[in-house]
Amino acid sequence: METYAKALSYAIPGFTVLILIEYIASRWMKKEVNRGMDTISSLSSGMTNTLKNIMGLSVVILSYQWMHTNFALFEMKASWWVFIVAFIGIDFAAYWSHRFNHKVNLFWNRHIVHHSSEEFNLSCALRQSVSDVIGIYFFLYIPLAFIGVPVIVIAYTAPIHLFAQFWYHTRLIGKMGFLEHIIVTPSHHRVHHAINPEYIDKNLSTIFIIWDKLFGTFQEELDDVPPVYGVIKPVKTWNPVLINFVHLWGLIKDAWRAQSWKDKLRIWYMPTGWRPADVAKKYPIEITENPYAQVKYSTPTSRFFLGWFWAQLVINLALMLFLLANFANIAYLDLMLYGTFLWISIFAYTTTMDKHRLGIGFEGLKFLLGAYLIYKTQGWFGLEAVLPGAAVIVGTYLITSMVLTVAFLRKETIQPVRQMAVN
Repeated sequence: METYAKALSYAIPGFTVLILIEYIASRWMKKEVNRGMDTISSLSSGMTNTLKNIMGLSVVILSYQWMHTNFALFEMKASWWVFIVAFIGIDFAAYWSHRFNHKVNLFWNRHIVHHSSEEFNLSCALRQSVSDVIGIYFFLYIPLAFIGVPVIVIAYTAPIHLFAQFWYHTRLIGKMGFLEHIIVTPSHHRVHHAINPEYIDKNLSTIFIIWDKLFGTFQEELDDVPPVYGVIKPVKTWNPVLINFVHLWGLIKDAWRAQSWKDKLRIWYMPTGWRPADVAKKYPIEITENPYAQVKYSTPTSRFFLGWFWAQLVINLALMLFLLANFANIAYLDLMLYGTFLWISIFAYTTTMDKHRLGIGFEGLKFLLGAYLIYKTQGWFGLEAVLPGAAVIVGTYLITSMVLTVAFLRKETIQPVRQMAVN
């Protein structure tokens, strides 16, 4: 985990630079690919996923190491060709796990956050799940364990495979000639993120597009069908934590309301979007039937407060990068408290972006926990060694955040509870 945290401390600034480059290029090309609130939500989602991982909030049913120890028929050494085999094997497993996430009602909750943005840009690539807390796709790695691919090879290859999926989340790159037949390109992935009927559940590959062509899920981007992005049931919130569980909450409500016990049980494993007929009739939900009539979620605000939300993002990102850089020096309990503080902070400012009164409550929790951590660590986890007066700076931030949140929600129209994603 320490190695993973160190890798992220380098990868996250790299992703941030590429997002800035894309933004500058989009302005130069006169293409609007970013909206402020949406981008803040996307980057905040990336932070929640990172925090989940470094806090160890995932349960692995069977680890690859256990499978390798018990199933390996051959003994392989970590040579260059074994890394290639591992990469291809991981990509094959990723195709099928991705396909299951799209096709099974319950599993869609593990993936909805990645599709929730109604834009398509590099920042939406960072919308990663915090609801996939149980590793259920271990069986897809059994073939690699059978042939004896070493654990260390998987450990190095898996993050590379994940990071290699970042670059093609963009509208600024057109079709790429012969590469369209080999790898997943931006054109392929624009199709995948679209809600047009022609594009739904297509192009599920992650690196090599060959899997879609082999298993019948390939769709070329059509010149006369411009992609419309998002999910068919709009999430209508900037809060990445709520987005992660909005589909699950809908399933729970539908299962509770269904009259038939058969429907109460089968709703979980039916195709994504399936609802019992009696529930669908009595409790209709908003669905985007015509993608070209899509109304994007928006909470307009002043330039001052939009700037403040950007400041919230930057401050919390800086605090998280400090945590990653000092991961090995922070005790486990302190690590959990630090991570919890950042979770509450992200929940607070993204809920405030939704103009919802819950923002004040979570700001209060954030202030109390932050004040306690300043007292407990007599500063801020050693930050004062590189930033003199760190305790005063963090304390000032906590007070300012509370004051501006109250001011924002007093000034702006508060969203009715019925419009929040969890209802």
